[in-house]
Amino acid sequence: QVQLVQSGGGSVQAGGSLSLSCSASGWFSRNYCMAWFRQAPGKEREGVATSDSDGRTNYADSVAGRFTISQDKVQKNLYLQMNMVKPEDTAMYYCAVDRSHSCSDYPTPWRASFGFWGQGVQVTVSS
Repeated sequence: QVQLVQSGGGSVQAGGSLSLSCSASGWFSRNYCMAWFRQAPGKEREGVATSDSDGRTNYADSVAGRFTISQDKVQKNLYLQMNMVKPEDTAMYYCAVDRSHSCSDYPTPWRASFGFWGQGVQVTVSS
């Protein structure tokens, strides 16, 4: 089993910065894919960014250039640095992991088998 425990989040004004963390425990294979997703009220869940065991990263167009995903490969911790946030970034943010495949094993990283999810943290951006 894999457990993901998230921290960070909160409220920030537009243009500010916020960081999220996701601490993972449990078994990972040599190849894995980790990701941040978000879901705003009344909207579908959407992918924000991915990072895999080979160090490859991928971003949604809506956050590219503003958000940075990173990971501590030893501890299997995942981070999301959010800069220049906008009100439309307001959502619940979730970390997720496919512990058996690299993100590049799929036609698109968002299609990875994310079988494990964090509890979610709220991010609220005020204008």
